[in-house]
Amino acid sequence: MSPSKRTLADLRPWQQKLHEIIFGYTTPGGKLFDIVLLWAILLSVLAVMLESVKSLDERFGTLFLVVEWTFTVLFSLEYIARILSSPNPRKYIFSFMGIIDLLSTLPSFVGLFITGSSSLMVIRSIRLIRVFRVLKLTHFMGGANQIGNALYNSRYKITVFLGTVVCVTIIMGTVMYLVEGPENGFEDIPTSIYWAVVTVTTVGYGDIAPNTTFGQMLASLLMILGYAIIAVPTGIVTSEMVNAKNKMGKCPECDAQLTIDNQVFCHMCGTKVPGEEFK
Repeated sequence: MSPSKRTLADLRPWQQKLHEIIFGYTTPGGKLFDIVLLWAILLSVLAVMLESVKSLDERFGTLFLVVEWTFTVLFSLEYIARILSSPNPRKYIFSFMGIIDLLSTLPSFVGLFITGSSSLMVIRSIRLIRVFRVLKLTHFMGGANQIGNALYNSRYKITVFLGTVVCVTIIMGTVMYLVEGPENGFEDIPTSIYWAVVTVTTVGYGDIAPNTTFGQMLASLLMILGYAIIAVPTGIVTSEMVNAKNKMGKCPECDAQLTIDNQVFCHMCGTKVPGEEFK
């Protein structure tokens, strides 16, 4: 059978068990696996940060090297296990998380072939990719499912909102170009739109500022509008998250709120939760 057409049932028993542990993050074994993986990710990122401190690197350089390769071997074995237990290995390898998993193992191996003092900075910049391991925390967080669904369900509202913001910044930027002019730093319309974006997002770099009274009044209005603009998408997503939460059931054993679509096991106690009970 073609690997692209395989299902979980087509895998060998040991592969199915491995899949349940690695990918089934709501099962008891999967929960334990993700807790261990979580700590490994956090410790590896901590090691990267401490290694960047020159005094610590000079004193504990050998220890950092051992830790680095320990985590490299660990994440390499995890990556291989994910491929072996995946019904469609190709799909996993080229998925976003599959690429992140691969990137978490490559820098140490690349460092074996890039030598010389002139390439030291290149090696260090490549090794910073290891920080991407932290993105794998989404495997551990059941709430990521709710956030993803909320963002997806509110995509049309957010698109309309962003379109409105773009129109406002273009209009206000053009008006400020006409009011202030090149003599006050608003040299052209794109520069004025840049100022409007910086202002409406309440960043306020201060590299361009209106000098006329009318321009300052418009800037004040845009600043106040910026606070409302920040609040709108937050309210949209929050509303969708509440709606999604109300549609989910609870664990009959520990009464924990289920957070994943078609959840089979409770992420808190590991109790099996048949879908029929929550329809």
